[in-house]
Amino acid sequence: MEELRVTAGETAFRNEENGYTVLQCRLNHEEITVVGIMPEIAPGEQVAFTGTWTEHPQYGRQLKAERCEVLTPSTLLGIERYLGSGLIRGVGPATARLIVQHFGLKTLDIIGEQPGRLIEVAGIGPKRAAQIAESFQEQYATRQVMVFLQTYGVSPGMAVKIARVYGTRAQEIVRENPYRLIEDVEGIGFLTADRIALSMGMEPTSPERLSAGLIYALQDAAASAGHTYLPREELLKTAGRLLRVQPEVLETHLSQLLLGQRLRTCKTEAGDGVFLPQTWQAELEIARRLRELQDSANTAIYGKINAQISHYEKENDISFSPTQKKAISMAVQEGVLVITGGPGTGKTTIINCILSLLKKESVLLAAPTGRAAKRMSEATGCEAKTLHRLLEYGGGDGTFVRDEDNPLDCTCLIVDEMSMVDVFLMRAFLRALRHGTRLIMVGDADQLPSVGAGNVLGDILQSGTVPSVRLTEIFRQAESSLIVRNAHAINRGEMPVLNQRGGNFFFERKPYGEDAAGSIVALCSERLPGYLNSSDPLHDIQVLSPTKKGACGVTALNTLLQEALNPPAPNKEEIKHGERIFRRGDKVMHVKNNYQLEWIDGSGTEGMGVFNGDMGTILSVDREAQELTVLFDDDRTAIYEYAMQEELELAYCLSVHKSQGSEFNCVVMPVVGGPPMLLTRNLFYTALTRAKKLVVLVGREEAVADMVHNDHIARRYTALCQRMRELAGAWQ
Repeated sequence: MEELRVTAGETAFRNEENGYTVLQCRLNHEEITVVGIMPEIAPGEQVAFTGTWTEHPQYGRQLKAERCEVLTPSTLLGIERYLGSGLIRGVGPATARLIVQHFGLKTLDIIGEQPGRLIEVAGIGPKRAAQIAESFQEQYATRQVMVFLQTYGVSPGMAVKIARVYGTRAQEIVRENPYRLIEDVEGIGFLTADRIALSMGMEPTSPERLSAGLIYALQDAAASAGHTYLPREELLKTAGRLLRVQPEVLETHLSQLLLGQRLRTCKTEAGDGVFLPQTWQAELEIARRLRELQDSANTAIYGKINAQISHYEKENDISFSPTQKKAISMAVQEGVLVITGGPGTGKTTIINCILSLLKKESVLLAAPTGRAAKRMSEATGCEAKTLHRLLEYGGGDGTFVRDEDNPLDCTCLIVDEMSMVDVFLMRAFLRALRHGTRLIMVGDADQLPSVGAGNVLGDILQSGTVPSVRLTEIFRQAESSLIVRNAHAINRGEMPVLNQRGGNFFFERKPYGEDAAGSIVALCSERLPGYLNSSDPLHDIQVLSPTKKGACGVTALNTLLQEALNPPAPNKEEIKHGERIFRRGDKVMHVKNNYQLEWIDGSGTEGMGVFNGDMGTILSVDREAQELTVLFDDDRTAIYEYAMQEELELAYCLSVHKSQGSEFNCVVMPVVGGPPMLLTRNLFYTALTRAKKLVVLVGREEAVADMVHNDHIARRYTALCQRMRELAGAWQ
């Protein structure tokens, strides 16, 4: 890190949204370029930068600033150039000269403390004086906030966000209660706010800190483990570890949060459960709306159903099993139905038959992700949309145009990949269904649950209050696939068949992690593209890893695969964001719901909202503007400014959780061992069922056996099952 004091020159580029700036400066008698996030800086101002030197392939040597402090001009010429730079509304070069001539070296003090005196200058009236003072205060506040917050380890980009939200009161608000930042400023969580608070000298046992820690513990439990609540004792212990205080210290603060209904509580099967208000309300509402759909359903018999099914079988040269016929029959008679089953059990074929029988109804098809919706469209020949697009995201954080006041125009909704649906998405599409609408939910209950909070599909099935059919027999067309047979064997706790001649399920022994990683890179870059005869190996072949860390974890494999599949080149632009390098042509995934991100699709339609799990390719890189353009797999294009790039990750290798809802021609997976809590049977099963044509495992047979025999399922604290049972009892 170097510390330099420079004189600012012209701004070559500035992104007003995130503050990213390319600034020409003078260091002694040398012209240099400084890049980074900073406040607006006028030519002639003195600035102290801390940063590192980098070499830009086109623009040469640049200082990448990590910290910036604009120094107060101390000469008459410096003050005049600052005021006349255009940063201060109502002041041009001529007016700046008059102000400085009148007030001299005290000019900035006068504007800041006695702005009414500006009317002493010829040509400045009260209205213009107020405008100058207001603009000056805004500029001054932004700069002071950046200096103030950088002292406590806040990045310049985040400091700009905070200044934008709080304006001139930023320092006052942050000093009073830094934990307000969590709710008010996008991207700031408890850990950042806590670091600021403790650095400022806030007592570790202050009420603000302890209350914020309790709420954060529940938020983190939902985000990282999918819990919709925590048992009271577990919450106190978890928050106690986070805050480094004894659990009993938190009792009073928890009671106050419950009393003020900032948290909610009720009896659960795990004891006294403590909920965030939003998850509490979501599960209650889901249970109520499902019950109302069941009770308001039009259950008219569709003629002679068995005869119609037989006719469909003859027309399509297929033969349904008794269980499949039962599922089809129930689908056209029940108001709400769940159809669950593993790969090859005919879920898609059943949907096609249901669509044929319901041809007189208005049916909509949907799935949680773009890839799943695209697959559903291809399999049925009917348009399927993502749930977010079906509900028409409308502009607020998590709100949709389609709701109870503007319901979907359909008499039946079929949702695939239900295991991926969390409580908030479930509530959203239930709100958009009219009374009497038929709801058919399809999914594999043995897959991992949703990334978001809740265990919706599992809880609905466990409650026993909604009609359901479980498919277990493998369709004859799928029996030849070793992927399908092995997936079902693994689900039963049996070892898969490896390396069968003519099969599509292979194992390569590499007992050490580094060797396995090297083999995976060779498979993806050299061996498999030819074997698959693939014209698009980047998207046909997907590496899935059970872990994030280690030689075969997601992070390490992404670095290796990026180097092999999309290496740097003189004509290939790239941007470094934190520890990651994003390069034109990279395969990427969006990893956080962003309701504000704008996109445009191939037909010219514009919209907003990019969601967790959306995959695409970096189409272009604008180094000057520090922007990426990403083309998603569903033909939408979005531009990522620098601050938003933290929501992107390389996707050459995905975690198994992130791959849910997707399907790939070939899946390559390291099996080298790791934490037993992660390497479970249902995770292994979920990974393998992402593959259509080929699976290649690389590692140790012992690690395969460990996963097959590890039937541990991490418990999720959810209350939807309980809510549904309670409501069913009350309804009777």
